[in-house]
Amino acid sequence: MTSLSLWSKCRPFVSFISMQGHRPALLSSGPYSTRKDCYSRQMSSMSESKPKTGIMMMNLGGPENQEEVHDFLLRLFLDKDLIPLPAQNHLAPVIAKRRTPRIQAQYAKIGGGSPIKRWTTLQGEGMVQILDKISPESAPHKFYIGFRYANPLTEDTIERMVQDGVQHAIAFTQYPQYSCSTTGSSLNAIFRHYNQKGNPGNMVWSVIDRWPTHHGLVRAFADNIRSEIKKFPEEDQDDVVILFSAHSLPMKVVNRGDPYPTEVAATVSRVVEDLGHSHAYRLVWQSRVGPLPWLSPQTDEAIKGLVNRGRKNILLVPIAFTSDHIETLFEIDHEYIEELGSEVGAKNIRRASSLNNNPIFIEALADIVKQHIDSRVGCTPQLALRCPMCVNITCGQAKDFFKNQQDQLDAFYRVSSERISTKARN
Repeated sequence: MTSLSLWSKCRPFVSFISMQGHRPALLSSGPYSTRKDCYSRQMSSMSESKPKTGIMMMNLGGPENQEEVHDFLLRLFLDKDLIPLPAQNHLAPVIAKRRTPRIQAQYAKIGGGSPIKRWTTLQGEGMVQILDKISPESAPHKFYIGFRYANPLTEDTIERMVQDGVQHAIAFTQYPQYSCSTTGSSLNAIFRHYNQKGNPGNMVWSVIDRWPTHHGLVRAFADNIRSEIKKFPEEDQDDVVILFSAHSLPMKVVNRGDPYPTEVAATVSRVVEDLGHSHAYRLVWQSRVGPLPWLSPQTDEAIKGLVNRGRKNILLVPIAFTSDHIETLFEIDHEYIEELGSEVGAKNIRRASSLNNNPIFIEALADIVKQHIDSRVGCTPQLALRCPMCVNITCGQAKDFFKNQQDQLDAFYRVSSERISTKARN
């Protein structure tokens, strides 16, 4: 088991242990039931400029420096929907203060802070440059970063999008595989913001909630794997075992119907197919904590087992992450490769590069958004479906919120098409 605890590390899946947390229903109708004819009048009263598309790139986030670690932890432990605690307002500050030095030490080993904002910025910049070229009808496009516990926070980003005059807001998860505890958590945050602030007004929302088998994602992973295998000694390259490592998930969450394991497996299957089934592989799961059953086999246990059976050339592939952060740079690189690999006697153990600013991946991001815009679908049937055994009330409310955006989205596209036709005639 990794030496990093769920509580001290504050991983993206911290909410897995708390999905029985409940929040009372606040709104079931009202400002979210805006009629499409009303929206059409609002849109018609706007300027005749091209529709502005704002793309919120959603993720957990991470502290950029040592000074931000405490606030990052405090926000996480204050979130009752993710981590229900007794006397939460009193206990959360105590936990955050106690954990801060340990987390700061871990970040110090990877350069002092999380690089996730830097990578997301580079990805977003490249994505919108491509979108302005391939989707002029929805231009200009602007990317925004919406983190759950680090700046820029999701709620602040929503307000910034409103101030910028964004007309079509796209909630674009940066988790290729959907889970209620990652993408679902970010969507819940958007819902809560409007639950407190009221009607979204002229800005209409749609959601890109998953993309586990997109051809660009698959190709980027496969190319990185091919490149890394070539760095093994030539005589060992055919013997390399590929371990696709994804963040684990408690079985109690899986048993509620969370689609995450299936979607991660779908990504792995497509990548292996792209590789031509050239190497033996397994899907493994990292970051398990606590005594409850989690998805298995665990990454560290798989490494030990393979080496003990004579397979000492191992390539780790972070298949559920789209950029480097503490899980890749500390847990995989430091704990698994440097420490565990040496401990068990692995001959060659390496990690495939993260997607980061891979141009194929950035093109994939743009293509995903382009396909979404062209579909004119605000909320997919898969997103609208609650897990069969879901116990999170807010989850259902958030799904209803995004489903109810479709009428406004239809009106938005109708008005946009009319503007384009008018300009073409003139």
